[in-house]
Amino acid sequence: MTVIGLDDTDSRERGMCTTYLATRLATAIDRAGGRIERRLLIRLNPAVEHKTRGNAALALHTDLEPDRALELAAAELEPLAEMGDPRTSPGVVVTGDDAEAVPDSVAAFAQRAVRDLLDLDDALGLLEDLGYRHRGWAGGRGRIGALAAVGAWAAFGEWTYEHIAYRAFERCGTPRDVDETSVFEAASAYYPEAWDTVDQVESQAVCVPNAPGPILYGIRGDDSAPVRALANEIESEPVERSATFLTNQGTDGHLRDGSIGDLRDGRAYRVDGTVTGEPETRQGGHVFVPIADPPSGATAECVAFEPTKRFRDRVRALSAGDEITACGEVSGGTIKLEKFAVRSLRRTAETTPTCEVCDRSMESAGRDQGYRCRDCGTSAPGPATVELDRDLEPGWYEVPPCARRHIAKPLVRGGFDAPTHPAR
Repeated sequence: MTVIGLDDTDSRERGMCTTYLATRLATAIDRAGGRIERRLLIRLNPAVEHKTRGNAALALHTDLEPDRALELAAAELEPLAEMGDPRTSPGVVVTGDDAEAVPDSVAAFAQRAVRDLLDLDDALGLLEDLGYRHRGWAGGRGRIGALAAVGAWAAFGEWTYEHIAYRAFERCGTPRDVDETSVFEAASAYYPEAWDTVDQVESQAVCVPNAPGPILYGIRGDDSAPVRALANEIESEPVERSATFLTNQGTDGHLRDGSIGDLRDGRAYRVDGTVTGEPETRQGGHVFVPIADPPSGATAECVAFEPTKRFRDRVRALSAGDEITACGEVSGGTIKLEKFAVRSLRRTAETTPTCEVCDRSMESAGRDQGYRCRDCGTSAPGPATVELDRDLEPGWYEVPPCARRHIAKPLVRGGFDAPTHPAR
């Protein structure tokens, strides 16, 4: 088997898409007499500074001879990659190793690329040690993701699917013609096997991108059959070509278990904490809430940004004393919430007692002296306890589809350790 890894051919402003390059390359391999066994779309660490949009790397598994595979990859890449953008730095890696049997060091590199921050020297050193074929353009930083894509099949055990439809390349940059009514109807018919196709509340066709690249729409799900079937029901401008990828999207593969005192920027965590103050809405509509790890005394702040829309109301419903598990990327010491689980809710609060005789609020009688009614002199030994009306229940809450990162796991996929409250 030959494994081809590709990365960093697109641009935030100019468009293109490395999945499109991989699809074009697959066609070229077929024409050259090769066979494509598998296509992988790997979402890497979403905190990487140099990412374009979804920080995706691609791998093709084929029976074509490695030198010929590298030649074809370069021939397809050079006219398509947006190298006029100084941020675009393409890379290709090719190996004759079986995808299941790459060295442990390559599988470990793939795992690190999803959870850590790597530099080009990390990749180049390993490439030279292994003797893998590789090429880079404009610095070739994309060889980091390309090498990670080569190791992905051995590194990861959980896979989902995405079926991507591409428009005619000359239409890139023009408005997409996709009938949203057909998208919403198809999304409803195939949910939950296919997920994050639309956002019902925001009335947004999430599967249709806004970027000026060649993707017309992308349908994600747990199996290949429903995503293809859903795509077939969408009415749109002509589809030039399409491809179905195995992917680590929707798996939470970027999250690591951690503790509040050990958080590092540029990584994503799953941490337990106790809410220590009331949520605060700040300029821009972002909602912040402080948490702490009582045993260690370590503290952190969580934030639900304005684009997470109604998820902010879930965060606003938290209160001091609640115990939660927070999930998200850390930046500047702040956890950018992608989801959280309520482990326990504070159900009662202490308040100034009300006089049973005259139904007035009592006043403090002095330190450690309880309360006294100013009008009738009735006393109470301490504060009253009242039941709180909470707008949350125990379990998991998530950002809506319109704000979900590609790699984040939707609650509807299941496998969580508490009840779930999926956003649609």
